[in-house]
Amino acid sequence: MASEHDYSCACCGDRHGEVPMNFSSPAPVHWEGSPAADPDSVLTSDRCVIKGEHVFVRGLVELPVIGSDEVFSWGVWDSLSAADYARAVEAWDRPGREREPCSFGWFSTELPICTPTTANLTTRLHTRPVAERPWIELEPTDHPLAVEQRPASPWAGSGRSPTRC
Repeated sequence: MASEHDYSCACCGDRHGEVPMNFSSPAPVHWEGSPAADPDSVLTSDRCVIKGEHVFVRGLVELPVIGSDEVFSWGVWDSLSAADYARAVEAWDRPGREREPCSFGWFSTELPICTPTTANLTTRLHTRPVAERPWIELEPTDHPLAVEQRPASPWAGSGRSPTRC
């Protein structure tokens, strides 16, 4: 019997009976209009290069869920400097990569439910162990998404927050 929380997963195509705890963007907002045939543009599930000069890594913005140990995640894109992107790519499959210093970035996903826009919020990208997506920490501003992510926010449950940087 279907419940009001059933949904069809866009990734696996299966039907799930629980509330979805992750939504993801397939590409950075800047990918719009970038021809896939451009030899200097590449989009994978984890990384993106546009015209050989703009580079992005996919990571997670995690929000604590009130009254739960669960975390809701937005799978989003973060723009990095060329040097930080090169360091991330070099360490991508290396055990211990979570000890890398964090990187400054720009939020490169437009979350349609957020007002004002989420594009170009400042971030820190924290690497995690191999096979885990990086964690994206929003700069503590008054933007509603940044407020929800902060441990001191009224929404916080677990208060998990890496502090390296």
